[in-house]
Order: sequence, then structure tokens, then C-alpha cells
Amino acid sequence: MAKVLIVYFSRTGNTEKMANYVAEGVRFAGAEAELKKVGTIKKEEDLAGYDGYIFGCPTYHRDMTQNFKTFLFLAEKAGLAGKAAGAFGSYTHSGDAPKVIADTMEYVLKMNLVDLGSFNALEAKLQADDPEIIKACQDYGKAVASLI
Repeated sequence: MAKVLIVYFSRTGNTEKMANYVAEGVRFAGAEAELKKVGTIKKEEDLAGYDGYIFGCPTYHRDMTQNFKTFLFLAEKAGLAGKAAGAFGSYTHSGDAPKVIADTMEYVLKMNLVDLGSFNALEAKLQADDPEIIKACQDYGKAVASLI
């Protein structure tokens, strides 16, 4: 069975809820999903053994959080080129972090990125319990799992 690792940071709980909904979508597609908080990834070996990766971080001050930037530098050493990939995150205004993470996954890590799709269309001030958000997260998880 294909395995997808979902690494996320959540400050208020919204991105964590989204991570769980994305994991549901991965499972709906018939793959195994494992969730890890970004702080539990200490070395590049912690990223080994997965067929796909989905990274999630909220947007703060039009950027991702510092701990997620540090994580992406670690991920760069993990040899993830060609792996299925996706990015997501909660936000209240600009929603820049998921796009920056996605660009990093595609252009720096050389991963096979699923377009942000429905995430691009979400309105500002999202709430992670909104049925539209839940469906978008699940659909995105399915889309990444389908690349494997």
C-alpha cells in the first residue's frame, strides 16, 4: 500500500484540522496516511520511506512560519525528487504560505506537485470546519494519493 506523509504546523488548530481532512482524502484514495507535526522531524531520515508528501503551514505575516522554513531546508537534504507532493495551509488574509511551500516543493525539491486546485479558490477568513473546506481538503488528499 502506498504511504503518504503529511507534515504540518498549526498554531490555532485550523491547519491541524485541515491536515486530518487531507489525510482522510489520502485514505479514501486507498493509500496510507501518516501525520507528523513539523517539530517531530529532526533529521532527513525521518522523511524516508514514503511514496508521497503533503506539507501544511498557516500563513503569518504573508509568509510561512520560521520552523517550517527550517524544515524545508532539512527536506531539501532528504532526496524527495520525483515524489508525489502537495501543500496546504490555513490563513485569514493573504494565504501565501501554501503557494511558497508548493513552489519550494516543485522547484527546489523537484517533487511531482499536485496543483493547489480548490485551495486557490478558498475565500479569506476560512474556518477549518466549513464543509467546503473539508471537501477541498479531502479532494486534495485524494489527488496527491492518485499520483502514486
